Amino acid sequence: MYVTLIALAALWGAAAGLLVPRAAYRLAVASDEPRRDRCPAGHPFAGPARGWLGGPGRGECATATAPFTAPLLTAVSCAALAAATGGPRPELAVWLLGAPFAVLLAGIDARVRRLPDGLTLPLALAVPLLLGAAVLLPYEAGSWRHALLGALVLGGAYLLLFLVNPSGLGLGDVKLALPLGAALGWYGWGVLFVGAFAGFLFGAVYGLGLVLLRRADRSSAIPFGPFMLGGGLLGLLLGAFTAVS
Repeated sequence: MYVTLIALAALWGAAAGLLVPRAAYRLAVASDEPRRDRCPAGHPFAGPARGWLGGPGRGECATATAPFTAPLLTAVSCAALAAATGGPRPELAVWLLGAPFAVLLAGIDARVRRLPDGLTLPLALAVPLLLGAAVLLPYEAGSWRHALLGALVLGGAYLLLFLVNPSGLGLGDVKLALPLGAALGWYGWGVLFVGAFAGFLFGAVYGLGLVLLRRADRSSAIPFGPFMLGGGLLGLLLGAFTAVS
């Protein structure tokens, strides 16, 4: 059962990840630009949901330089979350549903340094609501109250950092902190701290590496969303593992 759950989570991640490259390509635009409605070769997107659902394309219609990166990342993340959770706990469904959106947001931010409101705000609402449903089911291993407080605490901390240094963080990071804080807070304050700290640590190491390689200086801005999400994944893995140990 345990191995089957991990395999199913990996298959889900791979299948959902196949939809990420097209969405990332369409959404990876500046805030004042419309979403892309055509592939790089100029062909209009076709398929279900007004062209939003579909693979990355092939040849001249490819919408990503590495179309299999997103499915691989999503599959590995989902498998790791299933392994850490240790069984069919209700919160695992929330993590598996959120994983493709996390990979999508990371990809967009890495490309254009932007976290679209159309993704972060629905997630800020959906994650607490889904965890509220999870707490009503048997075998849950978290606290909905802590999830709500985690969203407020991490969102408030990022808002304060943004107000102190607007050039260091964007409002998109502040909005992403809300669902991320809810997810991490589900497992308690220690997990929330570890996940948040890991995000800053990953970002600092990356920035230092760029400086040492002379590809940036200390004032250069970097996309912070991928590091927030990477730290969040680490925190969730720790929280899920310790909750069932």
